[in-house]
Amino acid sequence: TVVCIGGGIGIAPIYPIARELKARGNRVISIIGARSASLLFWEDRMQEVSDELHVVTDDGSKGRKGFAVHPLMDLINAGIRIDRVIIVGSAIMMKVTSDATRPHGIKTIVSLNPIMVDGTGMCGSCRVTVGGKTKFACVDGPEFDGHEIDYDELMARLRMYASEEKAADEKYTHQVEGVPLCLSSRKQT
Repeated sequence: TVVCIGGGIGIAPIYPIARELKARGNRVISIIGARSASLLFWEDRMQEVSDELHVVTDDGSKGRKGFAVHPLMDLINAGIRIDRVIIVGSAIMMKVTSDATRPHGIKTIVSLNPIMVDGTGMCGSCRVTVGGKTKFACVDGPEFDGHEIDYDELMARLRMYASEEKAADEKYTHQVEGVPLCLSSRKQT
């Protein structure tokens, strides 16, 4: 029995994982979540590849109000034998769900998604501490044992580029006479 958890855009990469696990004969319990119903997607696809599907939204606009850890804890507390949990989503979601599985000895794999500038480990932007050792998500991962991640360090590193990300987002979404900035320099025909 494998629990596949996808949060936000993490639903996209958890889908082929759940599909393959199901195709290989595993019992797949999936948990998908988002901040609101408008940000939730592929519920139908996840249902097709899951023996059981739980949907959660932070605001309760779809499925259960709450977070991915809530149905996971329900499964654990019900005594359902879970052999593995695979999580793709935000760092805080991976931290909380990994913390929930740790005392029960459930193997938990997380897929980290820090900024990866060059994909070779040379830039160091995706550096993370795993089991007390320095790793690079781009070359050593991105999948790691969820119980060995230094999430506080990871989340601090994710905030390092917040101002640059905000500036890039503002530049991208800036409108000039109703035309996106990236298109405004082109000749209008």
